[in-house]
Amino acid sequence: MAIEIERKFLVTGEAWRHAVAVRQIEQGYLFSSTMVSARIRLADGAATLTIKGERADLARDEFEYAIPVGDAEELLRLSPHPPIIKARHEVMFAGKLWEVDEFAGRLAGLVIAEIELDRADEPFERPPWLGREVTHDRRYRNSALIASGIPSDQAA
Repeated sequence: MAIEIERKFLVTGEAWRHAVAVRQIEQGYLFSSTMVSARIRLADGAATLTIKGERADLARDEFEYAIPVGDAEELLRLSPHPPIIKARHEVMFAGKLWEVDEFAGRLAGLVIAEIELDRADEPFERPPWLGREVTHDRRYRNSALIASGIPSDQAA
C-alpha cells in the first residue's frame, strides 16, 4: 500500500510553461464517494486503475495497478461522466517536481498544480505562479470536477 501526500494550488500566469515533459491524460471514475474513489487513466500508451481512500489531513491511501489499455478503454465507457482530458506538465522548481494540469474540454481554463511530499509537514518553496491553495477543497479533486465542473469561485 502506498500513501499519497499532496498539496494542490490554482495556477496564475504562464511562467510554469517551461515544462520538462508534457503528457496527455484521459481519465474517468468508476465511482467516487467521500471515502473512496476508483479511477481509470490512459496516458502515454499505458493504462492504470487507481483506488484512493481517505485518511486524516493531507494523506490518502493510494493503490495503483497497470491494466491493459483495451480494458481501460472499456472501463472508461462504464464511467457515469465523460472523461477528463488534460495535459500534465512536469515542472521542476527549487528541487521539487510540480505537476501542472491544464484541463481541456468542459474544464478548459482550469489549471491546477500539485506537489507530492514525503511528509505532511515537509517544507517547500512556492513557485511565483502558484495561486490559492485548494488542497482541502474537495470541489477541486478530479473526481468532483468530472461530476460537477469548475467551481464558480476558481479565481486565484
